Amino acid sequence: MDAVSDLPQIARLKERFRALPPLQVDLALTAFVLLIQLWPFVGDNHDGKPWHWWGYVVVITAVLPLVWRRRAPVTSMAVSMLALSLYDLAETVPAQPIWYGSLISMYTVAAYTPRWPRLAVLAITIGGGLLLVGSSETAVRGTVGAVAAYAIGRATATSRAYAAALEERAVRLERERVLEAERAAELERARIARDMHDILAHAVSLMVVQAEAGPVVVRSDPGRAEAAFDAIAAAGRDAMVQLRRMLGALKEEEGPRAPQPTVADLSTLASQLPLPVSIETHGIERALPSDVEVAVYRIAQESFTNIVKHSGASRAELLLRWQPDALLLDITDDGEGSGLRLPSGGHGLIGIRERAAACGGTASAGPRADGPGFHVSVRLPLTPVEEPVAPAGPAPLGSSVGSTSPDPLKESR
Repeated sequence: MDAVSDLPQIARLKERFRALPPLQVDLALTAFVLLIQLWPFVGDNHDGKPWHWWGYVVVITAVLPLVWRRRAPVTSMAVSMLALSLYDLAETVPAQPIWYGSLISMYTVAAYTPRWPRLAVLAITIGGGLLLVGSSETAVRGTVGAVAAYAIGRATATSRAYAAALEERAVRLERERVLEAERAAELERARIARDMHDILAHAVSLMVVQAEAGPVVVRSDPGRAEAAFDAIAAAGRDAMVQLRRMLGALKEEEGPRAPQPTVADLSTLASQLPLPVSIETHGIERALPSDVEVAVYRIAQESFTNIVKHSGASRAELLLRWQPDALLLDITDDGEGSGLRLPSGGHGLIGIRERAAACGGTASAGPRADGPGFHVSVRLPLTPVEEPVAPAGPAPLGSSVGSTSPDPLKESR
């Protein structure tokens, strides 16, 4: 458990190390390697005399090129190899088990240099080591170490290239996903715009007709009534103009008009599915605004479509919960689910979210928490429905609230 808990801290340390400037890292690396290579010079030689100054010069010359190893890897490698080949010119120098500077230079050449230059450096290094096999055991170890450093450098370069490719692919896929979601949202808004046109345009048209007919039948205080109905007619015409302008910005072309479905049509919708669907209602039902009526039906329709196409479910449930200020929809199934969830997901889930947002509501979707299946939850706010008051005078064209004739707005649905 302790090792697992330390993983985030190790990852943070790696990120901080990668964020350091490369020059600072190379300076620290050079100082560390120089300290290691000079460590054999601590103390005197077997004759009790200090080591020859030539050894210090060679070690410093072989290690200092590490400072610019990233900017000029081949040059750094050449200087380091040339220096260490001159180390044995002085007799009183300590033995160096490993030349770390040349190994790091070879690693850098393999990791940062194009193919042909790095292969040439590797061939020269191996050839030089083989020529010195008979006279220096250090040369043999150096050759083997150079090959190992080259292999590690190539593995690092390959891993870095693979990680960069994965990162680029992830960025491209994320960009495509965002664009696809935006296109799906635009298409759904266009469809919502057509539904709004079918509902609101018809309702506002009836309002204008009834308001214009009012002054003809109202006899009490005719002047005042006529002014009031004229204002209603002007407001209705203005609403129609603005509605057309808004719909024109949301859609490219106008689809065919048809009566819009309502909550009462949910049972018919459920009966058309190839699997049993139970519909339950809790709470006191209320009159709904026209846009909410259509949203409830379309959300249920899209949810049922997703269940049939993707879930492989054997049954589904639709629960309507009426609250004083909202209508809650819960649609569940017992299938395998698609693994998607809001706010991301396919076009169907995006459509559900857009329809709920158009009515001022919210939507969420994802796997069920109480077992297998998928769950769509929608909350649509409801505004209080005020009952109209019957006018004192005669009813306008037989559409009085107190009469038993049907409401033309409800009939239009």
